[in-house]
Amino acid sequence: MKLYNLLTVYPEFFESFKSHGLIKKGLDRGLISINVINLRNYTNDKHKRVDFKPFGGGPGMIIQYTPVKEALKKIKSSKTILLSPQGKLLKQSKLNELSAENSITFICGRYEGFDERILDNLVDEEISIGDYVLSGGEIPAAVIIEGLTRLIPGIPENMESINNDSFCDHLLDHPHYTKPSEIDGFSVPDILLSGNHSEIKLWRRKQSLGATYLKRPDLLKNVNLSKEDDRLLQEFIAEYQEKKSD
Repeated sequence: MKLYNLLTVYPEFFESFKSHGLIKKGLDRGLISINVINLRNYTNDKHKRVDFKPFGGGPGMIIQYTPVKEALKKIKSSKTILLSPQGKLLKQSKLNELSAENSITFICGRYEGFDERILDNLVDEEISIGDYVLSGGEIPAAVIIEGLTRLIPGIPENMESINNDSFCDHLLDHPHYTKPSEIDGFSVPDILLSGNHSEIKLWRRKQSLGATYLKRPDLLKNVNLSKEDDRLLQEFIAEYQEKKSD
């Protein structure tokens, strides 16, 4: 069982999160456990405050060192992650790496930030989910937990689908279609209705390479393209340019 600890000042945030989708499946099947810890329970302040004004002045409030330290004392050996826009940008490769951990603790920030001594002395790693600022770390923590949980065998119904998802091989996913085969004058590509699975596999690979080329060409730098991949990509580019010129 994988254990996720969540240190937060808004424990109620995670009630809905635990009640849906893969997270609920993981909990129901006993494959994951989520331990939500209210930081306000670990402060000596009579008003249950865990933040204070920054030394040196300035706007906002800073989460104090002591409540975080005392909360972490209640947790057994666990990798501790601070959610912060200053952290290393989350990628699928990081999720794959973290999936090997049996216990992960997420410190969810609020207000202006954390006392720097928390980062210096209580945290193993700092992670960001994007180059933007949110009001707190609860949503980033939920994003990472969702990303990790879907990698656990026995929770997703189809692990092959998970392994073929976008970014798993540094490429975007190929297009998907389902019934009806034609609607509003728009048809499904004939190849997908052919029943020729080897040709369908090649088509999907070509579309995946092409989508990455058009939408995220930076990702192609991380892909060791085979001769076949290069052929398919060049074929896609030629077809795309021909379509644009029509």
